[in-house]
Amino acid sequence: MSQEPRSGLAAVSAALLAMSRHLEVRDVLKTIVASARELLGAQYAALGVPDDHGGFAQFVVDGVSDAQWKAIGPLPRQHGILASMLQEAKTERLADVRKDPRFEGWPSAHPNMSDFLGLPIKDSDEVIGALFLANKDCPKPEGGCGFTEDDAQLLEIFAQHAAIALTNARLYERSRELTIAEERSRLAHELHDAVSQKLFSLRLTAQAAAALVDRDPSRAKGELQQVAVLAAEAADELRAAVVELRPAALDEDGLVATLRTQIQVLDRAHAARVTFDCCGVRALPASQEEAFLRVAQEALHNALRHSGAHRVDVTLARRGTGAVLRVTDDGSGFDPKAIRRAGRHLGLVSMRDRASGVGGTLTVESAPGKGTTIEMEVPGG
Repeated sequence: MSQEPRSGLAAVSAALLAMSRHLEVRDVLKTIVASARELLGAQYAALGVPDDHGGFAQFVVDGVSDAQWKAIGPLPRQHGILASMLQEAKTERLADVRKDPRFEGWPSAHPNMSDFLGLPIKDSDEVIGALFLANKDCPKPEGGCGFTEDDAQLLEIFAQHAAIALTNARLYERSRELTIAEERSRLAHELHDAVSQKLFSLRLTAQAAAALVDRDPSRAKGELQQVAVLAAEAADELRAAVVELRPAALDEDGLVATLRTQIQVLDRAHAARVTFDCCGVRALPASQEEAFLRVAQEALHNALRHSGAHRVDVTLARRGTGAVLRVTDDGSGFDPKAIRRAGRHLGLVSMRDRASGVGGTLTVESAPGKGTTIEMEVPGG
């Protein structure tokens, strides 16, 4: 057996293994695109998942920078060659996509593409996506396409496995959605029972305090202190239940955009200056993104509500093959050991649980008058 077939087989095997490592649809789509581009040596790759309105529910690219992608503008519609692949469900191999009669042009910021290889991703007879590659990295025959017939056959095999991976990811997410729906129903019942009981007790205690104000002010004061305790407990239980609900924005926009938006809102809503900076992090596994978001929300809540900080800085950055989130404030700070001894934890237990749940670690640096830094780190895949 020659060296070249072994190399090709190893590349295909690596690509298929990469797809099998993920269960979330978004992660699978990104892995399909990146693997296909590397497998066939293309400069650009993209995968569009069609919606029912002539557009794409998701459109993932590889080989295009974030700045370039932002400059290109809105997601493409189902038109031209993309529409043809979806409607006719056949492979397209073109020497120059720009010369095809179906070509309808690109936005001004769109990268220049010539040779083109595209095909539909099918689940049985249903077309669930359109995968295409452009600009083969090799010498091109005169007037011909850099992508060969062998490339097309290899991509067709790859697409069959991609369809399986994507279908499995969809089934996993649907199952997860059902689990989440059941969990939300459970939370709703618990929330109703727990908070209703607290509010009922709070109302009775407030009534007792009102009745004692004139004839026994000291007892009335004690009852009012109990009102404050009950109100705080009700608020804590409400927040604990609500924090378990995964925000839709995380699924739609990803961690970086969701954090940036939420921090902009907090910056406007509070007197403290709240900033966000991201360096080298584009996308992470969905479970890590959710854990990072929840830890950031808890740390921000503590900093803005309890520390008296004038400034809170949030950073998300690459560290080795993993990522690290840091929330730093210039507030009053605290003694972490004293907090533990007093039985209060300011959400630290919850944050540590979320970090360890995705294989990460959480560290807390703080001292009275010295501000607080909360750092969560996760390893790479």
